[in-house]
Amino acid sequence: MIFVTGGAGFIGANFVMDWLRQNDEHIVNIDALTYAGNLESLSSLQGDTRHIFVKGDIGDTTLISKLLEKHQPRAVLNFAAESHVDRSIHGPEAFVQTNVVGTFHLLESVRTYWDKLKEGSKTNFRFLHVSTDEVYGSLTKDEPAFSETHRYEPNSPYSASKAASDHLVRSYHHTYGLPVLTTNCSNNYGPYHFPEKLIPLVIVNALAGKILPIYGDGQQIRDWLFVTDHCSAIRRVLEAGTLGETYNVGGWNEKANLDIVHTVCALLDELRPQQDGNKYCKQIAFVADRPGHDQRYAIDAQKIERELGWKPAETFETGIRKTVQWYLDNQEWVTNVQSGAYREWVEKNYTV
Repeated sequence: MIFVTGGAGFIGANFVMDWLRQNDEHIVNIDALTYAGNLESLSSLQGDTRHIFVKGDIGDTTLISKLLEKHQPRAVLNFAAESHVDRSIHGPEAFVQTNVVGTFHLLESVRTYWDKLKEGSKTNFRFLHVSTDEVYGSLTKDEPAFSETHRYEPNSPYSASKAASDHLVRSYHHTYGLPVLTTNCSNNYGPYHFPEKLIPLVIVNALAGKILPIYGDGQQIRDWLFVTDHCSAIRRVLEAGTLGETYNVGGWNEKANLDIVHTVCALLDELRPQQDGNKYCKQIAFVADRPGHDQRYAIDAQKIERELGWKPAETFETGIRKTVQWYLDNQEWVTNVQSGAYREWVEKNYTV
């Protein structure tokens, strides 16, 4: 049995489904079901007794402690987080509460549970914390990619809150001996991605005939990681990672945002051409840049390949084609997550 927090979000839901495709080990999945947590993403698991879902918050120590005692997991994987930079700029308090305070309460609950385990179970237990490359700050065009020893320099309330949670996890290992592992990943993309992030937003807007909003000049560079590759990396770190260590997980795919949008448009032109013959790229519109926008993220993923033998299976070309096709094939999922609150958010943040 493993215990997953945030397992109805984008990466968490993909991990849960991927895990159950790989083996029969049961999962207790706890998620607060905020705006980006979506049980519909897990609809394929309805009736699957290997998946136990509980609606709840990682900061609810009474609930978490009861679940840990009841199910006796061998590992806790923490995906739960507020994760959108734009939202953190307009409402940072929720990010501090979930990512910092919530992680603290989760660590306390897990430490209490771990302390009571018998020796064999205690030795084999793991707490894996899923984090982001944004804790490292921003790179110039020619700087080397982020390694695990890069100094933390978070530039947004979101990345600062994730940096704080990383430090808490590290401290619980060094102070209390809690057997922790941390992964810092680059930008994920793939199925079930909430359409406020760049790639799903472009797909959804293009099909709806709306503008494709690009912040600033669109030359911000990110390293792109297909979500199932990220899932396989987490499984490998859980299996063989060295306690107390951090592993950067990247896709070796540095791309400018504007290039990403053009790639998505070209795939849509091929897979779902417009009846009037127009190209989707004609819908591109440049909007005011967001405050403090980091220019470049890049992950050096040599450590996880060297020590654990992991590397991504998907190229960007294969992964982005699978992603676009998934959104074309799952329009009902997209429609159902586009609530009124989501529409208000897009109007607030992506005004030409």
